[in-house]
Amino acid sequence: MRHGRTDANAQGILAGRAPGVVLDEVGRASAGALRERLASVPIAHVVTSPLERTVETATLAFTDAIPVTQDVRLIECDYGDWQGKPLVELATHEMWPVVQQRPDEMIFPNGEAMSDMSKRAVASIREWDARLTSEHGDKVIWAAVSHGDVIKAICADALGMPLAKFQRLMVEPASICVISYGEHGSSVVKLNDTGESWLTALGERAHIAPTLGGEVAGTAQTGDNT
Repeated sequence: MRHGRTDANAQGILAGRAPGVVLDEVGRASAGALRERLASVPIAHVVTSPLERTVETATLAFTDAIPVTQDVRLIECDYGDWQGKPLVELATHEMWPVVQQRPDEMIFPNGEAMSDMSKRAVASIREWDARLTSEHGDKVIWAAVSHGDVIKAICADALGMPLAKFQRLMVEPASICVISYGEHGSSVVKLNDTGESWLTALGERAHIAPTLGGEVAGTAQTGDNT
């Protein structure tokens, strides 16, 4: 599950790991709606990135009866010097094409390599799945709450897709991706599920330019605006 929308998302700012980034009104409403959608799902455990917007989303989306654990490996990518910058400005950076076309080669200035972000996130998900499967059986359902680029990397791994191609995936705020792990491999059951609202969004998207995370008109598409 990706966290709900924040002001940074709405304004086209690459929030990264900046403190104080919380859900806006739309984000809180969508996270609350997830609680209703998930009410009938027997979720055994929730693992979340430690950033405020993911913890807030988990609090709104899941009942207090479900145990929640923070895992720093699910934290947002460290965008280094890019953190806090407007996407329209970053789209003119000389390294922007690397993010778009060769993300597996991207190391953010004074930040993290996308390949390292992918490795830690995938390791977290696979380790938690093995642990919870051992505790609850191979039919266990559990949830992870994280960030757009992180979730895209996890889904790419489950699909057997190289990180170099992961920009082909879209993961919107408050969306759900469902992955099944088993002894014969993994499969992506759902991708970027936003409920019935996707139909309205599809019509609206036909009239705007795609952007980072597909949320802000007027810039080129890249990884995610966190």
